[in-house]
Amino acid sequence: MSREQISAIAHADHPIKSPLDDDSVSRLLERGLPRGDERVLDLGCGTAEWLLRALETRPHLHAEGVDVSEVALTQAREAARARGVDERLVLHRQQAADFGPSEPFDLVISIGATHAFGGLLPTLAAAREHLAPGGRVLIGESFWDRDPSPEAVEMFGELDDLATTVDHVVADGWTPVHGHVSTRAELDAYEWACWGSLASWALDHRTDPAAAQVLEAATDARAQWLHGYRDSFGFVCLVLRRTSE
Repeated sequence: MSREQISAIAHADHPIKSPLDDDSVSRLLERGLPRGDERVLDLGCGTAEWLLRALETRPHLHAEGVDVSEVALTQAREAARARGVDERLVLHRQQAADFGPSEPFDLVISIGATHAFGGLLPTLAAAREHLAPGGRVLIGESFWDRDPSPEAVEMFGELDDLATTVDHVVADGWTPVHGHVSTRAELDAYEWACWGSLASWALDHRTDPAAAQVLEAATDARAQWLHGYRDSFGFVCLVLRRTSE
């Protein structure tokens, strides 16, 4: 079974694919979309769940998403049709970092996808290229909440703490107008949902040739979380505006 297929199973019960509950997602979208008729771009959209939720609750919104995964984009297209928003959603299959200039967007989203650009500040630089005057960026990034173990650093790299992360953003010319730090409940719920969904699939499909692989993936990931990074990993989402236009 491919990595994309395993990811799809893992996120079946947590489609937002980030450690955020539904209320947090709604509040972040409210702060990023104050009018309700904006043009929205998601760089690294995956299954486009952020865009789908925005479109469902804002009938005058138009959105575009960019991702390299055809599996994820196919799922996004099917979900958009099922939820009646497909006419207002355009999806592009390509590297988010290579997405070319187009009409400017009022909100640019990139949640948990800064690796596609080489880090937080390069992601913000890419977002800036697509942003309309007065527009906003909604970005989600990992940080170290406490001193990490060597195993955690090996998995996630050299992350900053929360204060340093925000300081870098401000020094880069951005002003946070809203933020949300994922709670322990949100972080734990995300992890349990991912690895529980994989384990359940494996146990429900015991005769499938991929069952052992999927169960091993769930077991390994759960162990890495509990023994490696649970006590140190944090996640923050920021709604940003340019300090000077």
